[in-house]
Amino acid sequence: MKKEIGFGAMTLALMAALPSMAAADVKVGFLGTLSGPSAAVGQDQLDGFKLALEQLSGKLGGAKAVLFTEDDQQKPEAAQSGLSKLVEREDVDVVVGLTFANVLMSLQPKIAATDVSFIGTVAGPSPTAGALCKPNLFITSWQSDMPAEAVGKYLNDKGIKRISTLTPNFVGGKDKIAGLKQFYKGEIVNELYTPLSQLDFSAELTQVSASKPEAAFMFYPGALAVGFVRQYKQAGLSDKFPLYSANSIEGGSADAMGDAAVGAIAGDTWTPGMTNPQSKQFVAAFKEKYKRSPSAYAAFSYDAAILLDAAVASLKGDVSDRKALSKAIKNAKFDSVRGDFRFGNNNYPVQSYHIFRIAKDADGAIAFEMVAPNVLKDYADPHAAKCTMS
Repeated sequence: MKKEIGFGAMTLALMAALPSMAAADVKVGFLGTLSGPSAAVGQDQLDGFKLALEQLSGKLGGAKAVLFTEDDQQKPEAAQSGLSKLVEREDVDVVVGLTFANVLMSLQPKIAATDVSFIGTVAGPSPTAGALCKPNLFITSWQSDMPAEAVGKYLNDKGIKRISTLTPNFVGGKDKIAGLKQFYKGEIVNELYTPLSQLDFSAELTQVSASKPEAAFMFYPGALAVGFVRQYKQAGLSDKFPLYSANSIEGGSADAMGDAAVGAIAGDTWTPGMTNPQSKQFVAAFKEKYKRSPSAYAAFSYDAAILLDAAVASLKGDVSDRKALSKAIKNAKFDSVRGDFRFGNNNYPVQSYHIFRIAKDADGAIAFEMVAPNVLKDYADPHAAKCTMS
């Protein structure tokens, strides 16, 4: 009888321990664009995050990480369905990814209705940096305006008076042009917007050629950027009107552009041209594993995992308190691939932006040469003033 009681007590003790053992896992949901013309962007996000997890031995803060993946197909309705699966069925502790600004905007009610932490590694629409900021929404990339702000300042500093601009007609593209205008005070002779699905830019390039600007600025993601840069070169415009860009000439896309990208100018907070130790290590590891160059999207996602590792470690691996996890993410200290990094009051980065020229290295591969460091130094986005969080 005593043995039976002892066995029963032991069984109850083990059963009681099971929930806490299960809770020790950190459940991460990846929601991003993994199909369609811009699938390369989402794939870079996912691969950057997975590379960091591999280097962390599959753990975050010492706790086993379990990764669930959902493709939003670059469609708001698919994103909402995928997010419901992650939050309600898989009961994830944190959601990462979030590729396109219009898709992220469609998720705002769902994000507001939960304490689950969200870490966006590409999309940074201006409303979520301002009035729609949330304590559980973090962005490790930038507010969408910011790289274009750096380019706008550089154009102004160079004394370029007339430019054309080209971008997709969606919130992310419009943010880029708004950012450019924050600093660029010259004349925009063509402000051209195209559908997100458009791959033939011959009509727009004809307009640019006829307007004879001093330079052109463009933002296109993924396959759209490859097509645009190739067509810009083929149309003979590269030598006439130097091409400036933000978040378009990078990673595998830059490799695919090849000679067509050489000579173009790009503004960003990170490219493979960064020389700090964390960045060099990341670039080498990414190329070794995936046999292609990493984009900023991969780098920002890599950072998201390293950030999460530091946040979970500060909680000793216990992420059961969702609000505590968000606070830990906000205050986490980690070594970013871009150097100095911190969150502002709106949970968007405060960081520096640089200008790079696209060139070729000694082996003939695409390379990024920094030509103007810290064009915007330790810089917070202008929308943060509209965020009421402290």
